[in-house]
Amino acid sequence: MTDAAPDPDVRDNTEARRYELTVEDQTAVVIYNPVAGGLLITETIVPIPLEGRGIASRMARHVLADIKARGLVVLPTCPFFSGYLQKHPEWADIVHPSYRTALGL
Repeated sequence: MTDAAPDPDVRDNTEARRYELTVEDQTAVVIYNPVAGGLLITETIVPIPLEGRGIASRMARHVLADIKARGLVVLPTCPFFSGYLQKHPEWADIVHPSYRTALGL
């Protein structure tokens, strides 16, 4: 498991149920729904001008570190998050068991 530190620029907007990162007046978001014992990650949106700069990966690291720190599990229905977790199996222990199996972790 990685010990990634939270990113001070990413904020959890709990009212909107999304993590936000503003770069150059553009806001990237990771949308979630709280579920018993975890966060269901449903979508990652990066504005076109910010694409290809590692913004989504930066946010994924933060979100996963936050989930770990809060003692929760991640349920990734977002295609980006599913792919990120497959490339970074060090986060497997915080992936909900049924999703872990589905992702081959």
